[in-house]
Amino acid sequence: MNTLSYKTISANSATVNKEWVLIDAADQPLGRMSSIAAKFLRGKYKTDFTPHVDCGDNVIIINADKVKLSGNKWSQKTYIRHTGYPGGQRSLTAQELYDKDPSRVVEKAIKGMLPKNKLGSAIFRNLKVYSGAEHGHEAQQPKTINLNEVK
Repeated sequence: MNTLSYKTISANSATVNKEWVLIDAADQPLGRMSSIAAKFLRGKYKTDFTPHVDCGDNVIIINADKVKLSGNKWSQKTYIRHTGYPGGQRSLTAQELYDKDPSRVVEKAIKGMLPKNKLGSAIFRNLKVYSGAEHGHEAQQPKTINLNEVK
């Protein structure tokens, strides 16, 4: 009998092809830009995507200080954390967090879109966010991604 044999390819740390990707966040909506960055970090666009392996790319985001939020989100969106002590709930608005460090707003948006486990922590370490247009990763020759053309 002449049959074809199909095998499911499962990626592992030795067979993963990791690339460097550059995303310019200037004048981009925070959520749309973050979801695309999370997709590249996770590797969901690759044909050999494996859910339990870090098979995504290294992502560099520049101009994080020029990201846009629509409506009244600068004053109404809150980031809540807890110190661990009784009555230790603290909250910041998006504007207060942006004033402390503009790149933190982008980091928190992307981190919320990644898995909440050890794999998510490992994937998050592949993200580099910079407030200005300069970054120190020219030696990796990152591929520039146009967010308006990516689905």
